[in-house]
Amino acid sequence: MNRITIDPITRLEGHAKIEIFLDDKGEVANSYFQVPELRGFERFSEGRLAEDMPQITQRICGVCPEAHHMASAKTLDAVFHVDPPSVAKKLRELFYSAFFVTDHTTHFYILGGPDFVMGPEAPVAERNILGVIGKVGMELAGAVIRTRMRNHRIIHLLGGRAVHPVFGLPGGVSKGLNEEERKEVEEIARDAVEFGKLSLKVFDDIVLKNKAYVDLILSDAYTQKTYYMGLVDDKNRTNFYDGKVRVVDPDGKEFVKFSAQDYLDHVAEHVEPWTYIKFPFLKKIGWKGFIPGKESGIYQCTPLSRLNAADGMATPLAQEAYEKFYSTLGGKPVHHTLATHWARLVELMYAAERLLELARDPEITNPNFRTIPTAVPTEGVGVVEAPRGTLFHHYLTDEKGIIKKANLIVATVNNAAAINISVNKAAKGLIKPGQPVTEGLLNRVEMAWRPYDPCFGCATHSLPGQAPMEVVIRDHQGRVVDRLSQYLKG
Repeated sequence: MNRITIDPITRLEGHAKIEIFLDDKGEVANSYFQVPELRGFERFSEGRLAEDMPQITQRICGVCPEAHHMASAKTLDAVFHVDPPSVAKKLRELFYSAFFVTDHTTHFYILGGPDFVMGPEAPVAERNILGVIGKVGMELAGAVIRTRMRNHRIIHLLGGRAVHPVFGLPGGVSKGLNEEERKEVEEIARDAVEFGKLSLKVFDDIVLKNKAYVDLILSDAYTQKTYYMGLVDDKNRTNFYDGKVRVVDPDGKEFVKFSAQDYLDHVAEHVEPWTYIKFPFLKKIGWKGFIPGKESGIYQCTPLSRLNAADGMATPLAQEAYEKFYSTLGGKPVHHTLATHWARLVELMYAAERLLELARDPEITNPNFRTIPTAVPTEGVGVVEAPRGTLFHHYLTDEKGIIKKANLIVATVNNAAAINISVNKAAKGLIKPGQPVTEGLLNRVEMAWRPYDPCFGCATHSLPGQAPMEVVIRDHQGRVVDRLSQYLKG
């Protein structure tokens, strides 16, 4: 059996590789999306002060520390049995909306965009952010940089720094906004709304008006039907900060809707020996293996999934973009993985509009932004939508607030099984006997996971028992001279 390895895969946070195995006829027998790195945040959170967790867990990842920071702060509210004041919740959501603008901008223009702007099989030296800038022009490139910089300014303003902020506390936040700061945030938010409009137009001009790209989005190699998960408000509209977790089936019908503290009643995790990442599934259906469909417990929680799980968007321009999305792609739900890039821009529009709404809220400068906890800490669960999907934090403490146990189900973990299915289907659909396996072809395989925007720094967890490891030593010409391993099966 022949073997094709894509190592490392590119334009992601963390490290991963794809192993593709061909049978004697040259057809793809199977593919594996492997995560060889290991982080142990759940284990070394034990014995720490609970109130330190918003600072500890955001060190998992420098790409989206705000997601872990916010999930942790919400978890501490539950652990310490305290309800933050209304303005504190609004400040958290304002902070979080600015973060979503920056993160979705990063992925579309830097990580996912090169495949469309430059083309899936463009030369490697051009298929990157520099190539994108050369094609779309410095004016748009400047808008991307300004949008990220100015929205990070909001994070810095509230959190004390633009990366690894100090903001969320049990019962509220560490800082509010005065009127001068509010005006600055409002100005940034207005520009973010205009940038959201511009980004949707860029997608329309470059992708939707290119028949080859539309055919690629709609192709079978990048289509799979699963369950879809996302946070929704009381009207079943997308919400990143609060609400209930809603799951719809592959036909778009509501399967279940639950509160954060009930997540273990609905989600379980499966372990495979060939990767450090776990594979969540819906308990009521069970683990049926890496197969899509209604009979499989596998689900997705991407930007596309959030749109599928919701009945609409809570802001007008995002709702308009949402309606165009579904009318163009044939109605709900949409099962085309590459359409996730478009869904991400619909969410960018929503985040910018919501940021502006909150900046104009009369209560946002209220100085009563924290309720001091007084109850004995016990156990709590918090959930937010990270840019990559639904993020659960769960802490159990002693009476002094020392962490006894922590469980994190992060967005990329929630998506892990679906990523494997997508990669396997793309490999089988694209690699054919007798056809040269070019770098461009392999990039098309990578395009099957790239819409998920995976973050493996926070997705990898320790398996029970000893950690399997393999070290391959090569000489200067790339030849294998030795192979050292421990605890490997087979």
